[in-house]
Amino acid sequence: MSNRNEFALAQAQHLRALEAEAISIIREVAATTSKPALLFSGGKDSLVMLRLAEKAFAPAPIPFPLVHIDTGHNFPEVIECRDQRVRELGATLIVGHVEDSIRKGTVRLAHEGASRNAAQSVTLLETIDEHGFDALMGGARRDEEKARAKERIFSFRDSFGQWDPKAQRPELWDLYNARVHKGEHMRVFPISNFTEMDIWAYIAQENLLLPSIYYAHTREVVERRGLLVPVTHLTPPAEGESVVTRSVRFRTVGDISCTCPVASTAATVAEILQETASADLTERGATRLDDQANEAAMERRKKEGYF
Repeated sequence: MSNRNEFALAQAQHLRALEAEAISIIREVAATTSKPALLFSGGKDSLVMLRLAEKAFAPAPIPFPLVHIDTGHNFPEVIECRDQRVRELGATLIVGHVEDSIRKGTVRLAHEGASRNAAQSVTLLETIDEHGFDALMGGARRDEEKARAKERIFSFRDSFGQWDPKAQRPELWDLYNARVHKGEHMRVFPISNFTEMDIWAYIAQENLLLPSIYYAHTREVVERRGLLVPVTHLTPPAEGESVVTRSVRFRTVGDISCTCPVASTAATVAEILQETASADLTERGATRLDDQANEAAMERRKKEGYF
């Protein structure tokens, strides 16, 4: 057997193991919690989560709703992909709007154009309270950044939606404790052990539809703080900045005001896999203006209820 065939076999076995683990976790959530939901934004990780949920219960429909916390500052391609998948599955989509929280006064921004990324925490907690969810599954992965690397797969949140690293439960031998009191809930991360490479390999294996901005395209950008900031109505060039047209793609997507593309000519999944293999920065470290803060700042946001 050639080295290439051996690698392909090992990769397939690796993906099968990751898939089996994630499906087992999703089924555990459905079996041990009373009102779970799946966080679904239309981004690549949530699309992988959705496929895993499909497989977990096929041929039956997914037995819980999808939830999106909408900042109102989304890339339209991502929302189009989100809505297309919801229609295809006939799934229930619940959308919590940050704009509603702003109108109620529970979210206050420093200025109109400020990033709404961190503000999602408030809207998420309001949505959980409104619908009575006791478990929300999300697509966070441990390789994304240091604070997420500290997460358990079943992440306990108290009655205020807060994460306390000292209050987390042991997860020995893949045994999970999902018991919560009224008002408490779990955040569950079935793809914790996937890496960015694994995500793209799984996308290739499953031939998943993704928003087009994940692939190379031309876009006007400005260079700022070592990042390529897309020129949009929310992120106009500052005085003295030069607008250039570059071939770029997004490694991760979120609030327009804080999400940046990377220079790239990778137009296929195979090319993205090659590019990712040689990347020396994590996807969030290379593309998020608000994630250039230190680890303590991210942990503080998580303790306040962030994803």
